[in-house]
Amino acid sequence: MRWLFLLLLILNLFYYIWHQQQTPLKIKEIPSLSLYQGAKQDIRLLGEAGAAKVPRAQEGQDIVTGIADVCLFLGGFEREDLAREVEQRLISLDVQPNLQSVDAPAGLDFWVYLPPLASRDASLRQLRELQARKIDSYIITQGDLSNGISLGIFPRSESAESVVQRLREAGYEPLMRELPRAHRSYWVRVAPGSRTLINDEMLQVLAADFSGLQHQLMPCESVATPR
Repeated sequence: MRWLFLLLLILNLFYYIWHQQQTPLKIKEIPSLSLYQGAKQDIRLLGEAGAAKVPRAQEGQDIVTGIADVCLFLGGFEREDLAREVEQRLISLDVQPNLQSVDAPAGLDFWVYLPPLASRDASLRQLRELQARKIDSYIITQGDLSNGISLGIFPRSESAESVVQRLREAGYEPLMRELPRAHRSYWVRVAPGSRTLINDEMLQVLAADFSGLQHQLMPCESVATPR
């Protein structure tokens, strides 16, 4: 009986081994590493998600001021030829500049004159009379005072009033008119598209080569029209 039991046990063992060899092995699939990387790329911090909703500045927009039409102005010269030299220097550096003149208020002048008479001949006779008395005078040839007589333009009202008083004592009736005085300066405007070509080093070189050169950022249309 014991031998029969052992025989059955051995047969069962052989059957188990044979059955295992006939069953195909199941391979456990491991997800590709690229899938994990792809999933990782889809993960964003809440701060990043909020930042993604903020629109970027438009191309050409000034980063500092937020204004697209901001130009660089170089100059402040009283002489036009100096501004022309700066303009030519920038052109040689592939910068596209524009020369502009700016008239700024600079006080008042005071014009003493005699109004026009009935005819030009009458005004000419009066002019010869004044010159014969050694009084500086000139015929006015244009404007609303054409054929009148200019007796001088003065930077101070006291000087003009003194001349008026002396002429009245001589028997004349002069008048005085205020003339706005303007100071003209010349600037070279650099458009937003060319501003990036001018760095701090270039500005230092220009300032060394052109005495009194100023530079400032302003809206492009804040200065007079190009010459």
